[in-house]
Amino acid sequence: MLNELLAGALADAEERRQARPATVVETAATERPAALDALAALAPADQVKIIAEVKRASPSRGALAEIADPAALAVSYEAGGASAISVLTEGRRFGGSLDDLEQVRAAVTVPVLRKDFIGDPYQVFEARASGADLVLLIVAALDQPTLLSLHGLIRELGMTALVETHSAEEISRALDIGAELVGVNARNLSTFELDQDLFGQLADRIPSGVIRVAESAVKTAADVAHYRQSGADVVLVGEALVTSDPVRTLEEFLAV
Repeated sequence: MLNELLAGALADAEERRQARPATVVETAATERPAALDALAALAPADQVKIIAEVKRASPSRGALAEIADPAALAVSYEAGGASAISVLTEGRRFGGSLDDLEQVRAAVTVPVLRKDFIGDPYQVFEARASGADLVLLIVAALDQPTLLSLHGLIRELGMTALVETHSAEEISRALDIGAELVGVNARNLSTFELDQDLFGQLADRIPSGVIRVAESAVKTAADVAHYRQSGADVVLVGEALVTSDPVRTLEEFLAV
């Protein structure tokens, strides 16, 4: 499934490249105001921090929420205390777009993450051109040279990479490229099975000085507390927010 999602995202990016050449996107990326400092926004604190996600659908759950106005949802996330906003821009299975990202960037003052299946420099330039401050890189989807190259480009453009892992070996690969923001996804992107204890099993492998992000399998405040007690500095939450009152839910999550 991960290979299919990456292939689809790359095919869609190639279509966009035909309509909007790389030179145009690269110029737009360099002309954007400087990216916000996501590492400062997500730095470890006495209270857990939340990355709140604009997410219409997923391959595992299907449609979640219509989200006709992603900017309004993002504003409610910021009002509820989210430290950053994640925007799904993959269109085939998640129903997202770069337009969603641009709308959110224009509406909030916190860092914004482009969450997609990134495998080509063109997508990184697109992210910056659309106002992203962070870009997701999935270790399992990329060979090491590509991971290193994309991570370097993200830094060069002033953004931060959220480097997502699912195993000790992938954490090692993330640290080898100098990742400063490492996520552990409880969802296996090949089988879509969830293992909420995976973060706790791997957290000690992420050294002090690297921000630890727990991803997926969050439905209640107890789930956030579980991750926090296991060493998470940040928890990324999507489905639980788009299917509830986001401000109230965020306040509950941040109170753990």
